[in-house]
Amino acid sequence: MSNEKKPIKLDQFLKFQNLAETGGEAKLLIQDCQVEVNGVVETRRGRKLAVGDRVTLNGQTWTVE
Repeated sequence: MSNEKKPIKLDQFLKFQNLAETGGEAKLLIQDCQVEVNGVVETRRGRKLAVGDRVTLNGQTWTVE
């Protein structure tokens, strides 16, 4: 068995971190160019995040573990 973690989508990450209450809210945050991944504005809610990616919203940054 592999110990590798499955990638998580950006919108799912926002919900998991309680940055968005719903998928719809996560979608709006992303579409409104409020979310950065590794310092670059990301508008794809289905963007797959990898361990070590940094997600920034409202000046705060979280690292994918």
